[in-house]
Amino acid sequence: MSTPDPASWREQRREAAAVHAEALERRQLAESARARGLIAEFVREARARGVEPTPLRARSYDGRHRYRTDLRGWYLRRDESVAVGDDGEFYVLSVPASLRSALRGASVPPRDPPLVIGAGGKDGESLDLPVALARALGDDRAG
Repeated sequence: MSTPDPASWREQRREAAAVHAEALERRQLAESARARGLIAEFVREARARGVEPTPLRARSYDGRHRYRTDLRGWYLRRDESVAVGDDGEFYVLSVPASLRSALRGASVPPRDPPLVIGAGGKDGESLDLPVALARALGDDRAG
């Protein structure tokens, strides 16, 4: 029995890791595309029902400070940590603490939306996007 060549083994591992990473990226892109569709429908429905967007505020990572943003939208979690903007984008409203943000407001970039908010967190902290969107519309049947 011959000993495998270490260089060949490393190359096979690199290739396997690359294939795995590509598959993960494809799944994440597909998930975000589905989530974007749900969000677009939510924004249309919110406008049709007259559910007004509110000014969105960001919180510092340590949770001690809240900052104005130039965003308007609908919070998706009770702790107001994520929201959908009236522009149809998904926002995680968490920023570094800074004096500049306190004076001028925080800048929050949009993120790729997930189908499950808080996935991988503690038990009870994850929330399916459709449920969160229904709650934001005031749908009492939402989980």
